[in-house]
Amino acid sequence: MKKVLFVTSEAVPLIKTGGLADVAGSLPRYFDRTKYDVRIILPKYACMEEKYKEKLRFHSKFYVNLGWRSQYAGILETKIEGVTYYLVDNEYYFAGPNPYNNIYEDVEKFAYFSKAVLDALPYLDFRPDIIHCHDWQTGLIPVYLKTEYQKDEFYHGIKTVYTIHNQQFQGRWILQAVKDITGLPETLFTADKLESYGEANYLKGGIVFSDIITTVSKTYAYEVTTPEGGEGLDGLMRARSADLYGIVNGLDYTEFNPGKDPLIAYNYGPDHMIEGKRKNKKQLQQELGLPEDDGTMMLGMVSRLTHQKGFDLVESVLDELLGRARIQIAVLGTGQENFENMFRHFAWKYGDKLSANIYYSEETAHKIYASCDAFLMPSLFEPCGLSQLMSMRYGTVPIVRETGGLKDTVEAYNRYEQTGCGFSFRNYNAREMLSTLYYAMDTYYNHREDWNGIAARGMQLDFSWGRSAREYEKLYEKL
Repeated sequence: MKKVLFVTSEAVPLIKTGGLADVAGSLPRYFDRTKYDVRIILPKYACMEEKYKEKLRFHSKFYVNLGWRSQYAGILETKIEGVTYYLVDNEYYFAGPNPYNNIYEDVEKFAYFSKAVLDALPYLDFRPDIIHCHDWQTGLIPVYLKTEYQKDEFYHGIKTVYTIHNQQFQGRWILQAVKDITGLPETLFTADKLESYGEANYLKGGIVFSDIITTVSKTYAYEVTTPEGGEGLDGLMRARSADLYGIVNGLDYTEFNPGKDPLIAYNYGPDHMIEGKRKNKKQLQQELGLPEDDGTMMLGMVSRLTHQKGFDLVESVLDELLGRARIQIAVLGTGQENFENMFRHFAWKYGDKLSANIYYSEETAHKIYASCDAFLMPSLFEPCGLSQLMSMRYGTVPIVRETGGLKDTVEAYNRYEQTGCGFSFRNYNAREMLSTLYYAMDTYYNHREDWNGIAARGMQLDFSWGRSAREYEKLYEKL
């Protein structure tokens, strides 16, 4: 049996700030347990919910040498849905109100965490064949493993997989400061290793020293090799392209299941999708204060309200769309102040057409996925994206820009061949997005049978975690 250790800064259900936690906490449950023993290690944050802290039991303790310091490390353990979680305990680093503070504090915090993970292995009675690292916070693990820790025979032969969830975030800081923090030798801070544009770069270290690199979709694996998508590391990604793979993230199909979802008003499946969505739509219109009108197309947006998610495109055309089109829009999320205020303004100006919910609620999110006819994701870039998968799971038709995982998962509707599960546009252009919206609306109002076919095809697609796990298993076999 192969032993795999997931190393991550967050994982559901213990701690979550974004999609990384969904991947790191969900994926290990779906490996073939007759062939793979997959466990997870992450920091023990003080801001974790008490109900999870109460389930932790003490495992072991030791000290970590970080630069000139010797820091305590405790290992706690728990088991959730058959998966073992180890947590690294150190109140100096992990006692804050949030998992992440600022880049200055975090570069030391995650240097400590990286060494603590490697130092913990002899204490765990679990020597992994593969360490699967996630994002820049774990970028130093392959560096330490392939350099400093090779002095100890215990670590010989351990392989590394490094998954990049978003290449924009790299863990960059002042070169000399990182040398002092990490205790790594001067020879590693060169342009072919840890140095990048005059700074130290944790993500780059992980890319250089890992055996295999993955991203969270095939298209994003290509985009990070281009000047437009590489965030300054495209040359390195091209150099490592033989070891670079893209695997689309999955969904927890037990949590996102319109047939059993306890958060929505009416449950439904593919066989009674139309009636189920109609009832949920009416209920959501009542809750949001929108006119109860089954015939009006309802468009959902659940997202961080940021430039990356394409809201500057939305800002350019929203007044025109609401002023001219027969449409209702349900927005849920927080983010940049200008976009929050934009939606508040248009909710005031078009109160019968737009509901702006400037907060986040899991329950409201599920209701939007289940109730809306269409779902808009015009992202500037999107390494994978989960909202389009959630919307299709609930029979809500996605309208997306062709980038990253959105391109890989949403096949554009073809009216003549009756294929596709959504609508898409290629260029990052507001008029092109608006044109695609109008095309979708024409299909909804004038070709309703076609629209229902698009929604039904989306519901039948398989983007479960089991599908993703099989792809990762193939990569592990390569090692």
